[in-house]
Amino acid sequence: MPRGGGGGGGKPLSRGSRIVIAVAIGVALGCLCAFLYPEGLFLRPSTSALQWPRHVGSVACESSDKVTSLKSQLVSLERKNAELKSQINELSMKLQLAGQGKNESLYKAGPFGTVKALRTNPTIIPDESVNPRLAKILEEVAVKKELIVALANSNVREMLEVWFTNIKRVGIPNYLVVALDDNIESFCKSNGVPVYRRDPDEDVDSIAKTGGNHAVSGLKFHVLREFLQLGYSILLSDIDIIFLRNPFDHLYRDSDVESMSDGHTNMTAYGFNDVFDEPSMGWARYVHTMRIWVYNSGFFYIRPTIPAIELLDRVAGRLSREKAWDQAVFNEELFIPSHPGYEGLHASRRTMDMYVFMNSKVLFKTVRKDARLSKLKPVIVHSNYHPDKLDRMKAIIEFYVNGKQNALQHFPDGSE
Repeated sequence: MPRGGGGGGGKPLSRGSRIVIAVAIGVALGCLCAFLYPEGLFLRPSTSALQWPRHVGSVACESSDKVTSLKSQLVSLERKNAELKSQINELSMKLQLAGQGKNESLYKAGPFGTVKALRTNPTIIPDESVNPRLAKILEEVAVKKELIVALANSNVREMLEVWFTNIKRVGIPNYLVVALDDNIESFCKSNGVPVYRRDPDEDVDSIAKTGGNHAVSGLKFHVLREFLQLGYSILLSDIDIIFLRNPFDHLYRDSDVESMSDGHTNMTAYGFNDVFDEPSMGWARYVHTMRIWVYNSGFFYIRPTIPAIELLDRVAGRLSREKAWDQAVFNEELFIPSHPGYEGLHASRRTMDMYVFMNSKVLFKTVRKDARLSKLKPVIVHSNYHPDKLDRMKAIIEFYVNGKQNALQHFPDGSE
């Protein structure tokens, strides 16, 4: 019987051939599926898929922990970065000092308005052989190589007690009394106050035991030298000072000397252009002068640098040769520039904020009468302008510590 359809006249395939072709097609399809779907066409849910919700929760917890850890690492890195910047700055200064006097230039000036000179001198290499006993005491007392130091003899015992009582109340751990006689040494030890008694020194001891405020004050420039040689920064404090906050939280540490001022206004504390009038000069009658009220030698922060040690040597040397007030000499050495016949001191200096490190003229003449200023709490108040020191110190405590608003009112602005 003829086949329908048509056009080919070829001979039909045999049954065996068709089977072979079918098998070949099946094998080819199988290989293709095996290649495209290696795990089969019908997959069972994997263990990892079944555990997905649990895995998500675990990842969320881990992520939270990682974020906390990363934040902690970031804070640590920022702190380390600040330390490295400080080290770079100090090494740069040492490099500059090492290059002084050489012909080659170490630096090129930057664009206009970007140039800034170095202000912070590098610290010296500590020398513990200067005073091993003091070095051991300072290692125990100091925090970050810094501490408050005060000199005292028996003449100021009552004020000294007020002084260290307030330091303890604020919670300042790094302070030391240099006892100038046996009674003060015993008094400090009995009150748990860190104390240091110097080795006998005839020149110093004769003043230390019987000297008044000014005489004892002048000794500090001699005594502090060893502290600086041992590599410590010192916040020198007279004992007629009330501490209300920790002063180490309010220092800049960018200068050889950082001192409180005897000034009582922005102009007097930080400097001003004072015009001197001389009418007889006619057209040139007006002369501009620069003025600033002196630094107070009873409260200053001094770093262990070469200029700072030179300052101590200069002041101590002059006081041993001249009958002079230590505060006047201190300021003359800091401010008088080099001129014919005189080589000035090249020390950097900073004036402390007069409302933060406050003298008693600022307090009694201005602050107590100003409702806004009287609400501010200074770091320290120095009763330097008034002879009735102890009474005013106690009143300052009543006002700032105990909140007695009228504690300062009965005192005159100045002294009677």
